[in-house]
Amino acid sequence: MLKTWRRFISAGTSGLLLFAVLINVHAGPAGAAAAAVTPDSEQDVFRIVALGDSITAGYEPGMTDSSVKPYGYAERLLEQGWYHGRSTLSNYGILGLKTSGLLQYTASIKDGIATTAEAIQPGLPDPRIAQFAAMTPQIRTELAAADLITITIGGNDVSSLFLNVKTLTEADFTAQLAERLAAYSSNVKSALDNIRAVNPLATILLADQYQPAPRIALGASYDKLMSAAAQFTVAAENIAATLNQAGAPVKAAHVAAKFAGVEGSLTHIIGAGAADFHPTQLGYERIASVFAELQWGEYLTPATAVMTSASAPMSIVVKGTTLNTPNKPILKNGQNFLALKDILNAVGATGKWDNKTSSATIIYGGRTVVITIGSKTIKVNGTDVAIDTPAFLHKVGKEDKTYLPLAALATGLGFDVNYSSKLRTAFINP
Repeated sequence: MLKTWRRFISAGTSGLLLFAVLINVHAGPAGAAAAAVTPDSEQDVFRIVALGDSITAGYEPGMTDSSVKPYGYAERLLEQGWYHGRSTLSNYGILGLKTSGLLQYTASIKDGIATTAEAIQPGLPDPRIAQFAAMTPQIRTELAAADLITITIGGNDVSSLFLNVKTLTEADFTAQLAERLAAYSSNVKSALDNIRAVNPLATILLADQYQPAPRIALGASYDKLMSAAAQFTVAAENIAATLNQAGAPVKAAHVAAKFAGVEGSLTHIIGAGAADFHPTQLGYERIASVFAELQWGEYLTPATAVMTSASAPMSIVVKGTTLNTPNKPILKNGQNFLALKDILNAVGATGKWDNKTSSATIIYGGRTVVITIGSKTIKVNGTDVAIDTPAFLHKVGKEDKTYLPLAALATGLGFDVNYSSKLRTAFINP
């Protein structure tokens, strides 16, 4: 069990945000240690694996194991994937990880041999590290099948330098910066080589890292740190250019530019309590948008993401298109119901209504689902499947419309159904 994330972060991980790297690849389930969604293995699935430090883990100050699950950039990328089809995420963000630790971890993954926490990086504060170390053979399999790998790394390498910027002489700061830039470039390049050895075709998005403190907090040191961040951007661009190949792209993702000048609202650096460099929710969204735009050309947000009424129907996205029907969805017992005709149009299925049995028969892709008004079971290819809330008739004007449970029907037809509570959106993909 995790204890408190605040306690683990306090052991030298406050600067994890300072510089990050992100890459693309496929991901399968990772048990209790990783957030994973795994649809039918026979379907075409876009797989995301997230590696790196506490930014990958989605940490925010005060987060504990009993609190709401992390909702960082990686989880947002999974939602963006659902807009485009079946997608999965495995998140292996490790609290306190440095570039040297990433290098050791990816070397073990490449070899497919279980390792130990100490072999990855001595003194890591993450309580899951032993489990992650033992999972390297599984992670190798996931990386080999991946489409998108994301990595944030480097903040722990430079946090002490940035925290001590006001006490270091110009010469000392310059020398230490050059030393850490060289180590960052060498370690990250070698780590990506390890990943490429496992998966030579995955898209890689290599991100720079934002400078987390606003001018008001840094004073005269602000421009110096912004200049240092710019040098890390150049380093990330150089790594990307070195590894980029036709059919196996490596791209530099410019996160730093999105934080410049608005650090106060995108990080917890000037929030209540001890200063913390990690992103706010707005900051994590900003990071996710950079990678989503590189991967898919856009970052999508449904209208329901800003709705506050728990009783309002959620948004429903079917095969990438937000459902907009003349018959409004009905929320009943926490489930969304749609009129029969609207469902057929949305999923591209055929169907018929039987007045004698008060049942609807829907056919799609070799599957037949029969849903009967008032019944707490549906038939999927002749087999009874229990559902929580039965179909019902709902009067619309002078007509009685047949309203069917969307999630149950979509699952019965073999669709992949995922729900984002943050976006209040259901994603349905064939």
